[in-house]
Amino acid sequence: MNAIRLATPADAADIAAMSRDEIERGLPWSWTEHRVLGAIRHPDTNVAVIRDQGALVGFGIMAYRQEAAHLLLFSVHPSHRRKGVGTGLLRWLEVVAVTAGIERIVVECRRDNAAARNFYAESGYHEMAISKGYYGRSPGFTGHAEDAIRLEKWLHESPG
Repeated sequence: MNAIRLATPADAADIAAMSRDEIERGLPWSWTEHRVLGAIRHPDTNVAVIRDQGALVGFGIMAYRQEAAHLLLFSVHPSHRRKGVGTGLLRWLEVVAVTAGIERIVVECRRDNAAARNFYAESGYHEMAISKGYYGRSPGFTGHAEDAIRLEKWLHESPG
């Protein structure tokens, strides 16, 4: 398995396909290759990838704001789950956030995604709120909108 690295434009199509197949299944596909390319090129966003024998096995897209970062998208291929890939990738993104002076990270996942909720809980994230109908709000979508769980992790001890 290769080391975690920043994505290049050559990674965009694979990231978009993994998002469509593993994250956005059953919803309108919003993280297209064009959108992923925009994230790769954005100065306030990191897109990290890990590959195994050339195949994409995991990625994370994190946008950095003043005091908080937003983990916009995160996935590990099913064949590489429960093997430390996701933990390593998430830790890599968290170290970058700490280095950038970020105080906390926020992320959403589907309410019915127990595996993701457990993964984030094991990684120190706390569930903060339920966002009703968060996924599938796009115009023209006739499917069932799904609720999201909003989680956060403080990277430094809060003052006081």
